Amino acid sequence: MTNKNTIPNRQAMCNTLIETATRDENIVVLTSDSRGSASLKAYAEALPEQMVEVGIAEQNIVGIAAGLAHSGKRPFAVSPACFLSMRSIEQVKVDVAYSNMNVKLVGISGGVSYGALGMSHHSLQDFAVTRAIPNLQVLVPADRFETMAMFRELVKSSQPAYIRLGRNPVADCYEHADYGFEIGKAVRMTQGDDITLIATGETVRVALDAAELLGKQNISAEVINIHSIKPLDTNAIISSARKTGVVITVEEHSIHGGLGAAVVETLAMERDVVTKIIGFPDEELVTGTSPELFAHYGLEKNNLVKIAREMLGESYGDSEG
Repeated sequence: MTNKNTIPNRQAMCNTLIETATRDENIVVLTSDSRGSASLKAYAEALPEQMVEVGIAEQNIVGIAAGLAHSGKRPFAVSPACFLSMRSIEQVKVDVAYSNMNVKLVGISGGVSYGALGMSHHSLQDFAVTRAIPNLQVLVPADRFETMAMFRELVKSSQPAYIRLGRNPVADCYEHADYGFEIGKAVRMTQGDDITLIATGETVRVALDAAELLGKQNISAEVINIHSIKPLDTNAIISSARKTGVVITVEEHSIHGGLGAAVVETLAMERDVVTKIIGFPDEELVTGTSPELFAHYGLEKNNLVKIAREMLGESYGDSEG
């Protein structure tokens, strides 16, 4: 699939929040030094009275958002994922989740989006941390259309949530936003009988491209998009795994504690299912752009095809790039 998309998910978020906040004055966006960034500049210009800039104070942004929610507002706290999910995690746990405040915590520039800035700016532990906090949803859209659909649902929801978004445009996985998005409901992107590829966020496109290559090699791959890591659609995972018996998970996250771990936990009692987790290793990563890191650590279509064929007991030859 040729990627003609030039709209990052964070911009799709911004456009959707403008669309909804224009009709609802209770929607408030808070940011920690991102008012002038591409993520929120248009919102700040359109609705300055419905924005709070707290500066570089990630713990404060969560506490202020919780206070606004307590007073009846519908706050979206937008901050780099690496800081929002780690520096402010106590406030997330206590002020938002434990207190059941209607706060949407939006981690922008998630995963390895910051690329060459290295480990201090990567957020590869956020799924592990946030999904372990009771009463907190964990959501990751695959493309701009799913981002739009997700945020349209989030403005109607009263449940605390952590949402991770990337920094750069990603290839479309959907043709439009009106496909029936539902929090907690996985999406079967392709149907297959030989192997299941379970992905989240920007790796959904990788899984779709791998499935296309596998199809050319007469291997039928089912692709499941887990946009809701919590609540997790365990029925979709178990159903597909029982059908194919072979599962690969792929995610822009550490191999520990994320989507792969959640899937393995779900399939622990399925004795006839073989699983493999593809993610970033438990080590200090090399630096580079997001695509370079994906390629270096095997989060790309040809590596998924290779692993799939190995798991199916087939030799791997050259595939179409």
